[in-house]
Amino acid sequence: MSAQPRDTGLDGAALDAALASVWSARPGLLGWFTTVDHKAIGRRYIATAFLFLALGGVLALLMRWQLAQPEGRLLGPDRFNQIFTMHGATMMFLFAVPVMEAVGVYLVPLMVGTRNIAFPRLNAFSYWVYLFGGALLWIAFLLDMGPDVGWFAYVPLSGPQYAPGKRADIWAQMITFTEIAALAVAVEIVVTVFKQRAPGMSLDRMPLFVWAMLVTSFVVILAMPAVVLASTALILDRLVGTQFFNPAAGGDVLLWQHLFWFFGHPEVYIIFIPAVGMVSTILSTFCRRPIFGYTAMVLALVSIGLLAFGLWVHHMFTTGLPRLGESFFTASSMAIAVPSGLQIFCWLATLWGARPRMAVPMLYVLAFLFTFVLGGMTGVMVASVPLDTQLHDSYFVVAHFHYVLIGGAVFPLLGAIHYWFPKLSGRMMSERLGRWAWGLVFGGFNLVFFPMHILGLWGMPRRVYTYQPELPWAGLNLFSSLSAALLALGFLLFFWNAWRSARKGEMAGPDPWGAPTLEWATASPPPPWNFSRIPVVESVSPLWDAPGELKVATGLRLDRRELVLTSVMAAEPEARDSSPQDSIWPFLAAIVTSVMLIWSIFSPWAVVWGSIPVVAALILWFWPRGTPEDES
Repeated sequence: MSAQPRDTGLDGAALDAALASVWSARPGLLGWFTTVDHKAIGRRYIATAFLFLALGGVLALLMRWQLAQPEGRLLGPDRFNQIFTMHGATMMFLFAVPVMEAVGVYLVPLMVGTRNIAFPRLNAFSYWVYLFGGALLWIAFLLDMGPDVGWFAYVPLSGPQYAPGKRADIWAQMITFTEIAALAVAVEIVVTVFKQRAPGMSLDRMPLFVWAMLVTSFVVILAMPAVVLASTALILDRLVGTQFFNPAAGGDVLLWQHLFWFFGHPEVYIIFIPAVGMVSTILSTFCRRPIFGYTAMVLALVSIGLLAFGLWVHHMFTTGLPRLGESFFTASSMAIAVPSGLQIFCWLATLWGARPRMAVPMLYVLAFLFTFVLGGMTGVMVASVPLDTQLHDSYFVVAHFHYVLIGGAVFPLLGAIHYWFPKLSGRMMSERLGRWAWGLVFGGFNLVFFPMHILGLWGMPRRVYTYQPELPWAGLNLFSSLSAALLALGFLLFFWNAWRSARKGEMAGPDPWGAPTLEWATASPPPPWNFSRIPVVESVSPLWDAPGELKVATGLRLDRRELVLTSVMAAEPEARDSSPQDSIWPFLAAIVTSVMLIWSIFSPWAVVWGSIPVVAALILWFWPRGTPEDES
């Protein structure tokens, strides 16, 4: 053991050269397919998710064009149902949840001061499965096999009696792809946060974004099995003749809604909670002070994660459930406003008396505060059973959830991309273009969706592909559709800014914002090993409290990829462990898994015969190579 090379005593250049020989990916195309670097995979996740955002946005524009005037003729009912379903499924399953986890994949290891994410090969596998699942959905749509049963796929509409063909099966199997990916990432983040934090980073010194991703990951692990169970039962009903949702044979159509919304409402917080962490991080940096009420913010995050599981029935107030049960879920739906309000007050207290730097990320934070408060207020309104009974399935609900999801998640996400873009690319995004994009996105969003509140109050139902000219909806629909062009222009400008800045933007340096957290303690973009030496943390804002004096730990081996494992509570060093080398097997395992899942849309025997190559790929993936010490 004494002859093993370690980083003790090496200078910066020699140490980096030794680390590069072990941590760098293979060159060329093979390296692209075999890398397990969390940063490379995180960038792919983010880019792919934004591609799906763009595709979903095009579908939204088509729907707005169709509804701009009464008796629109752009889309027929069948194509509109496909586009409506594809828009919702793409935005919820292929963009909103994956992009939030993707940001966590990239940032959490950097923010906790480790060299790679836990289970990096599983991380690579999760990305390929996610990519293949999204490709399945969109290729099916281009072949006129796209699902047409809504992104929620209610039975019996999606059952064998009312949805012949394979459209609903493709939706259900897409769920399987995306949930495998999401669950894998959630497990990786939980283990990374609990066991790979830098020495000294106790739980009360973790960045709020890391807390947000930890809570989100637990919500994913607890909520997503419900929708996997629901989609599997739907496939079995359609493919092998089970009767889970057929009342005539002892099934229950409301079982689908309970299973789906037990996942579906926590999903809103799976999207929102990471955004809370982004807002806290950006706000702290640009106000040049720690977030007011750190402990209260953490407790609020945990409370939201717990309360998220007590709300799902408020989607079902019109289904005839017992009044006592509805009262409980009304109370729960209103109670979750308490921790959300607490967070808003902590953010306002942080702003109070500060002189925040009004860069583009800060502008998106202010847009979030304004928009999310409005969306939260309408959420409390529809939590009331009498009011929800009147507004259920109206455009008021469409306006509400877009205010919550776009205002509460997309605005912080766009601000976060501006904020962490220097870390991803080494270059700054253009402030001038960023301000124009912010103005168009913020203004266009409110002009598109605020009129929908009024349309809902005037009785316009959701999910209609046209309406009659004598109804009083034409003017606001036209206004909303024209405003959608401004919103689309804002997103196009955002994408152009990112594309241009990645190539010609101003060089950033390690910490262009003067931020307090560990991801800014390394180069921009970071090297494959993240940190030449593992930092030692002594406060919640290490780069502010010890500028230029960050302590480092030494002693890790240089002949293999090695990590420090620390205790869960106090982050005291406990052991050294190796991180897996690059491998082609996650990619190949994702291919054979995808073949099995797609084949099973057409034959139940695919699960039997398709599992053989899956098992073979997993055996080769985990087959030990080298000595046990090298493969530990």
